[in-house]
Amino acid sequence: MDYVTMNIINSAMISICREMGITLMKTSYSTIFNEALDFTCGLANTKGELIAVADYCPAMIGGMPVLIDNCIKEIPVSEMKPGDVILHNDPYRGGLHIPEHTLFKPIFIDGEVVGYAVAIGHIAEIGGIVPGGFAAEATEVFQEGIRLPPVKIINEGKDNDDVWKIMLANVRTPRHNYGDLRALISSVNLGESRLSELIIKYGKEIFTKTVDDLLDYSERRMRAELKEIPNGYYDFEDYIENDGIEDKTFTIKANVYVEDEEVIVDYTGTSPQARGPINATYGVSVSAAYNALLHITDPEIPKNSGCFRPIKVVAPPGTVVNVDFPAPEVGGNTETHPRIALAIIGAFSKAVPEKVMACEGGTHLNFVFGGHHDDYDEYYVCYDLEAVGWGARPYADGNNMVDSINGNCRTTPTEVFETRFPWLIESFNLNQDSGGPGKYRGGLGAEKVLKCVAKEITVSQMSDRHQIAPFGLFNGQEGGLGATLVMKNGESEWKNVKEAYGKVSSSKFSNLTVKKGDRVKIVTPGGGGYGDPCDRDRSKLEEDIKDGFVSEEAALSIYEIT
Repeated sequence: MDYVTMNIINSAMISICREMGITLMKTSYSTIFNEALDFTCGLANTKGELIAVADYCPAMIGGMPVLIDNCIKEIPVSEMKPGDVILHNDPYRGGLHIPEHTLFKPIFIDGEVVGYAVAIGHIAEIGGIVPGGFAAEATEVFQEGIRLPPVKIINEGKDNDDVWKIMLANVRTPRHNYGDLRALISSVNLGESRLSELIIKYGKEIFTKTVDDLLDYSERRMRAELKEIPNGYYDFEDYIENDGIEDKTFTIKANVYVEDEEVIVDYTGTSPQARGPINATYGVSVSAAYNALLHITDPEIPKNSGCFRPIKVVAPPGTVVNVDFPAPEVGGNTETHPRIALAIIGAFSKAVPEKVMACEGGTHLNFVFGGHHDDYDEYYVCYDLEAVGWGARPYADGNNMVDSINGNCRTTPTEVFETRFPWLIESFNLNQDSGGPGKYRGGLGAEKVLKCVAKEITVSQMSDRHQIAPFGLFNGQEGGLGATLVMKNGESEWKNVKEAYGKVSSSKFSNLTVKKGDRVKIVTPGGGGYGDPCDRDRSKLEEDIKDGFVSEEAALSIYEIT
């Protein structure tokens, strides 16, 4: 193995993936791309193995090999031509959930496919029964939006007009969808160009051999990390509070078996699939297992299919973690993925307590809305997500206001949000006392108050942690709960969505009509604490009080400060 060449090629490929992401961000239309960065760009070899990826969304990183494999099965190499771009968003064909559209482009050199450029992006509007792509009260996948199996959106360098017509006729915002899809296409075009240059520079033979070495190297690094974890069986359970249809909890069970250099993650004992859209596809459950392991192992291990080889996943069909067609699934990638990953991390707390964190907020808050914008005389849609508090660690407090474990996305700046959409943000601040008390405190969630300035806006939400708080570890206490509250114009009290609109769930609801002057308050969960609160350093607690992170009342009652 030539380590020097391997590291140069690996660094070059990661740089290509980052440049693909910058291109996508700069050329896209929707805030979910150009502000939130809800996408991932990667490169794959001819076998469909992930060989490089940029540090964007962890859920997509782990799910990319499953997606590519399914695309290649449906459109084999023999049917690919130079200039083709393939589009796919079907969750029942390896996809993660319907809003995420995968585009991949075969890379030809001397008439031979040598790899693929891949981009996965969360399209904000996908049709279905709600504006914004999160039908929180859907009972079948057909209500969630348009599904496309792997199809050529670009055929030998030319638009496949029939595919474009079908896609744009089934969404509320065809202009924005067109722009966002063009941005994704630009991303894979750039990936093809840059990787072709790299392969030509080194030659196909050296490049292929070096990439194979890189995958093997990554695998060895991961096996070395797993070997340090004590052999044994470790388990943990976490819960989803409801599915938006039925007011009952759903169990996520993680059974982790460690033997020498391998890990098996078995979800046996998880609840049967739900009627509502919290179900995860197989790709989500595999990705969540990879995500959890990447969080407790060396972050310097190259992220590619090699490091996933020692991790095996068992996901029983017909459960919340491996949904059967045609059940709904849109919330599985945003709400169930973090619950799975954090349950696995909870299991590992029994084996390697020095490497894990307490539970983070574990929700993306998925606040989606749409309507007619009078200023632009067209329909608008927004998919907005909010940050949560992260769990405390064995050596430090959790971070405040960070996107959930599978997202790595940014919140949209207030100035951009108010310019693009008919809301006034009256306040946006950290939520005092939301961080779980502990020797190390959980990170704080947020509180955001929006006032409707349009005639009316149609609002939906897919979230969690309004009833079941993020767990602490080793006597650390739970993080603060989330909430979605409404104060209708002319009223003086906040009410939850169940009270104000008669919904089954306050965290998962569809198609509320918010009228001019109405206010919506979104509260995000805080992270769990790590260790006994009584052991917290007094100087850190005094600093928390000074900064407004912890109230004096909480310091007196929980930390027993005198």
